[in-house]
Amino acid sequence: MAVSRELSILIVDDYRTMLKIVRGLLQQLGFRDIDEATDGQAAYGMIQNKPYGLVISDWNMQPMTGLDLLKKVRSEPNTAALPFIMVTAEAKAENVVAARQAGVSNYIIKPFTQQVLRQKMSAVLGDLG
Repeated sequence: MAVSRELSILIVDDYRTMLKIVRGLLQQLGFRDIDEATDGQAAYGMIQNKPYGLVISDWNMQPMTGLDLLKKVRSEPNTAALPFIMVTAEAKAENVVAARQAGVSNYIIKPFTQQVLRQKMSAVLGDLG
């Protein structure tokens, strides 16, 4: 069954240009319910107040990193299963391992294309149709 385009998605990045790029890619894929946060702390507050179907978060942010956000999300029973895709410019093996150990759903290395985003989302959510 195809993933509903009504899915609520939260994108988290401290770089506004990246937020615009990811929002544009998601819109090209047909998604419209897209919220943005510029750091992990703000994102965590939003996650507590709205049932998101997917979080796409940058790794390197202050004061709360994407990894810290992921750990917090995974530690809460009501958000433990929330699909979470980590985005980073660093392809370091130890980062991938740390994200996997923290329970990341998938991992994207910047820069990436719409096709890569679609593949990663499909792997996490199912057929995007």
